[in-house]
Amino acid sequence: MKLKKGLVVSLAALAVILMVALAAGCGGSDTPSDTGSSAAATKELNIYAWSGEIPESIIKDFEAETGVTVTFDTFDSNEAMVTKLQSGATGYDLVNPSQYAVQQLAGLKLIQELDHAKLPSLGNVPESFQQSQYDPGNRWSVPIMWGTTALAYNSKYITDNIDSWTSLADPKYKGKIMMLDNMLAAYIPALQVNGYDAGSTVKAEVDVATQWLMDQKPLLQGYNATNNAQLLAQGQVWIELAWNSQIVPLMKDNPELKYIFPKEGFSFWTDNLSITSSSKNVENAYKFIEYVLQPEVAAKMCTESGIAVPNTPMMELLPEEVANNPAMFAPEADMSRADVILDPAKATIMYQKGWTKVRAE
Repeated sequence: MKLKKGLVVSLAALAVILMVALAAGCGGSDTPSDTGSSAAATKELNIYAWSGEIPESIIKDFEAETGVTVTFDTFDSNEAMVTKLQSGATGYDLVNPSQYAVQQLAGLKLIQELDHAKLPSLGNVPESFQQSQYDPGNRWSVPIMWGTTALAYNSKYITDNIDSWTSLADPKYKGKIMMLDNMLAAYIPALQVNGYDAGSTVKAEVDVATQWLMDQKPLLQGYNATNNAQLLAQGQVWIELAWNSQIVPLMKDNPELKYIFPKEGFSFWTDNLSITSSSKNVENAYKFIEYVLQPEVAAKMCTESGIAVPNTPMMELLPEEVANNPAMFAPEADMSRADVILDPAKATIMYQKGWTKVRAE
C-alpha cells in the first residue's frame, strides 16, 4: 500500500528540512496516514475492544515501553461496536472486531487498509489466519485471539454424558439452561442441531432454527452474555451455550466445569485489531498491533486471559498446561466440525426478524 505524504513541496531537500523543523506537520491532506504521522507526537492511542479479552497488564506494559498513553473502552457485542462507529463515534484508533464484523466495518468504510510494511512481525500469525475467509491476506485486520462457541456444563449437577446440542432443550434441565444473549451465537446450536451450517443464509433453514429457539425458550433461565460463566460455576445454571473465552479462565478453580464440542458441530471465531478510518493516531495504532504480535507479549496475553492467540513462535513459550488445554486450543480433529460465522449481509434481516420474535414471546 502506498502512503500519501501530507506535506507537498517542490524540492525534496526542503521537504526534509520542513518536516524536521515542524514536528507536528504543516499544511497537508486529511488522509489517515497524514493524521497518523502528525498525531504520533501526541503519544496517545484510543482503543475500543471486547470486554475481558486484552489484559490490563498488556496495556500497561505497552505504555511503559512506548510512552504512549492508552485510553481503553470496551464493548460486549460486535453489534454494539459497529453501531457506535456507524453512528459517528470518531474518537477511536483501534477496534477489536470479530470476523464477520471486520467484513461489516470494511464494507461501511469504517476501517482502513493496513500497511504491512509497518507490521514486520505479521509473519508470526499462522498461515491459516493470514488467509481467512473473512479477510484473506489481512487486508483490513490482524487476528490477535481466537476461540470457539460450544457447550459448557457443571458436572456437579449434570452427570449425564453430554455430547449434543439437544441437551440445551432437555426438559429435565428446565430453569437451569442459559443461552448467550447474542443473536448470531444463539442461532449456532439452533441451526446445527437441525443439520444446517451455523452461518446459513437460507430462509427456510433460519426459519426452522427460529422455531427451535422458540420451542426451547420456556426451558431457559434466560439469555446472558455477561456473567453467564460465573452463574455456571456457582451452580445457578447447569448447562449453557458459551464462548470458551468465558469458561477457560474459571476452570482452574472450578474443575467441575466442562467445555465440550457437540457432535453436530460448533463455531470457530477470531477477534482482530483494525485501524479506524477516522484514526488520529495511526502510527501509534501500528505500534500497538506490532507490539502484541511479539511472541513474548502474545504468550503473556494468552496465559493471563485464558484465550488462544494465533502466534506460531508463541507456542514454544507457553506453559505446558496452557498449550495442551483442549478447551483453549481446540484439537484439530474437532476443528474439522467447526463452522465460521461470516457476515450474513442481506440475510441479516431474516435473523433480526427471527430473533425479535424469539425474544418477544
